[in-house]
Amino acid sequence: MQVEIDAAPGAVSREQLTTLIHAFYRDIRTDESLAPIFARVIGDDWSAHLDRMVEFWCTVMLGSRSFRGNVFGKHMAIDGVAPAHFVRWLSLWRAHTALEVDPPAAEELQRIAQGIARNLYLGLFGRPPAPSELAPERSSEMNSTAAPASRGN
Repeated sequence: MQVEIDAAPGAVSREQLTTLIHAFYRDIRTDESLAPIFARVIGDDWSAHLDRMVEFWCTVMLGSRSFRGNVFGKHMAIDGVAPAHFVRWLSLWRAHTALEVDPPAAEELQRIAQGIARNLYLGLFGRPPAPSELAPERSSEMNSTAAPASRGN
């Protein structure tokens, strides 16, 4: 999967991305819907995954080129992913990006994540998602881990 690298340099720092990634995945690990899938793939030691995700987002947002890997292939090998998981992942990502970084950077991070989700969805389900399938969750559908607890910066 090709990831477009067109974010404005300096829009977000490596430190902010690190804080964002760690806070986001802290919520993923306790999320009723997503935690079981991630636990099956990652196990108990999240340090390597967190490091890789920081490098991924630094490559995307800062042009660091520090990430190497096959994002698409890794995700195609995961069993049990359903369309609702994409909605949930994006919902948590939107909440964290809005909380952890300035609005322009949050919007760019959200736009990129939406594109990644669309491509992975197409790969997993053989069709592009309908706009409603990746739309933000309504607050009544979100569980107690939907909103991040605090801003990290």
